[in-house]
Amino acid sequence: MSVRALRWFCVAMLLAAAGVSGVDAAPPDSTDADRSFRLPDVSGGTVELVLGQAGDFTVMCFLGTECPLARLYGRRLAEMDGAPEAVGVRFLGVNSNQQDSVEEIAAHAAEHGIRFPIAKDYGNKVADRYGVTRTPEVFLLDGDLNVLYRGRVDDQYLPGQSRTAPLREDLLIALREARSGKPVSVARTEPNGCLIGRVREPAVDSDIAFTNQVSRILNRHCVECHRDGEIGPFSLTDYEEVIGWADMMLETIDDGRMPPWHANPEYGHFANARHMPEADKQTLKEWVAAGTPYGNVEELPEPPSFADRWQLPREPDLVIEMRNRPFTVPASGTVEYQYYVTDPGFEEDMWVTGAQVIPGNRSVVHHCIVFVRPPDGSSFQGVGWLSAYVPGQRTLILPPGHARFVPKGSKLVFQMHYTPNGVEMQDVTKVGLLFGSDAEITHEVLTLVGVDQEFEIPPNDGDFAVKARVSRIPTDGTLLAAVPHMHLRGKAFRLVARDKTGGRNVLLDVPCYDFNWQHIYQFQEPLPLSSIEDLEFVCRFDNSGDNPTNPDPSQYVTWGDQSWEEMALAFFEIARPRESKAVSSPLTDAEQAARQAKIEQFVARFFEKFDANGDRLVERDETPLSLRRFGFRRLDSDGDGTLTESELEELARRKIKF
Repeated sequence: MSVRALRWFCVAMLLAAAGVSGVDAAPPDSTDADRSFRLPDVSGGTVELVLGQAGDFTVMCFLGTECPLARLYGRRLAEMDGAPEAVGVRFLGVNSNQQDSVEEIAAHAAEHGIRFPIAKDYGNKVADRYGVTRTPEVFLLDGDLNVLYRGRVDDQYLPGQSRTAPLREDLLIALREARSGKPVSVARTEPNGCLIGRVREPAVDSDIAFTNQVSRILNRHCVECHRDGEIGPFSLTDYEEVIGWADMMLETIDDGRMPPWHANPEYGHFANARHMPEADKQTLKEWVAAGTPYGNVEELPEPPSFADRWQLPREPDLVIEMRNRPFTVPASGTVEYQYYVTDPGFEEDMWVTGAQVIPGNRSVVHHCIVFVRPPDGSSFQGVGWLSAYVPGQRTLILPPGHARFVPKGSKLVFQMHYTPNGVEMQDVTKVGLLFGSDAEITHEVLTLVGVDQEFEIPPNDGDFAVKARVSRIPTDGTLLAAVPHMHLRGKAFRLVARDKTGGRNVLLDVPCYDFNWQHIYQFQEPLPLSSIEDLEFVCRFDNSGDNPTNPDPSQYVTWGDQSWEEMALAFFEIARPRESKAVSSPLTDAEQAARQAKIEQFVARFFEKFDANGDRLVERDETPLSLRRFGFRRLDSDGDGTLTESELEELARRKIKF
């Protein structure tokens, strides 16, 4: 008997000794329409829901301890309990997940400040009676236990997605209407969240078992993130946990959410691709259909080993923290990107041959990107990408002899994206660096960027395209990786290489872009750029109401740093031989004239957008946050705190290529 099963057995015996059955102390004798019940409370007593109980209304919520949405909404319901709008309303919770023990439920309630009683629904009997399949789902009941409302709490959170605030607070609206004697205007909504782990009867003749095939599939594809201390919201290492998440696991695999990878397999081959073979998917489906049998314990494989710290070839030569004190991640809500600038104290030029970001708290760090900010006047190419952390992605190891150049006096900028998990957390993320000697470096790795800032997405447009390209690329270089970047309205991305004969080759296609996963798409075979004329890409945006993460479909959307604004850009990792100056062929007179016209247009638009007082000078505080923090000093060549027309023309010359 497992430790978890033993705990459950002991709890059941204690409840029995107190005169309370572990499943249902007073099971209704009537039909499924009978909504009354009596269940054990996780605090040791009992929870009853019967006709004529004190209080006109009851809010009953089905919760789980590990489902991300249940964690977020559990805290929200705890805050609602006792609020002025809910005075006199009874709140109670029901946990029907077989994988959640009484002790875990009680600890979860204490951690999230839940004071209302929570009942343990052994055997899913109450969930079955109410037809509940997911957590969280809430019910508003009157004194006769009639269902006035059922469904979601509000529409702020979806699996892997969130709005900055709810557009409709469904439960509160239903409660206000019911208490004022009005009919509930929207009596039912669809809950969003995790499928309840239900009890199954394993087939005795199944040739697929957890100890044999299933555990090995999970070890290969899942437990890198779904284990204790990682960002996966639940663990998939123990049988008792796995069987409780079996249905949810199949759903996320079938709809392509897991394993997290968004490149279309029809185009390109990537060294860091995460794909689960169809045969493995079918094995999992057959195992669940067979009732999730355990198997022979002697067939269990050794658990995989993961580097909890550095995945670099050796211990880092230097470790740099984002700052000297933790950042506090709130329990819920949306945290805007955080930026931290730190000085590593480089007194000479450095060659970085390897870098890895390690989050201080993996449960809330969604991703981190570390950039180099070189000192003014230094010889530096590219945008300064140094390293990144994305859950489920392995560290990018540069080929031998390849390194990134970091000028002396450079600082490092940490861009942090945090995802609240229902509990206030703290984080100090760090980066480890490996250095190489000047004599051993044969190729410099630099990051080029393609961008279009001059767009305006119309309201309610569900498929708006923004096109951009990178020209004048190093003809002696090779393309190592690409990183698309958009915000909450980002819908799809496609990258095409156009060769000098006019041929076009799709390098990367992301049909369902997800802002929550900032993937680095590392090509399995680096692409030689000698025959490539330019790299073209299209960013597509969904500014319609059908986009569940859209902050406001009624707004025009332009370039900006905040997540409710948009970006249309892509980073390109390129390696080139040191001291090389090779570029594409010179421009023709017609191309030069067209380029100059674009430069003048760029300057005019820049002044129109950012010169608030119309003095033909753009002050630092008038520019976007990213420009203020990362590039303003490099553009402000005379250091007077303003950007002049000539300085903007120089920016445009570097930005606008043919």
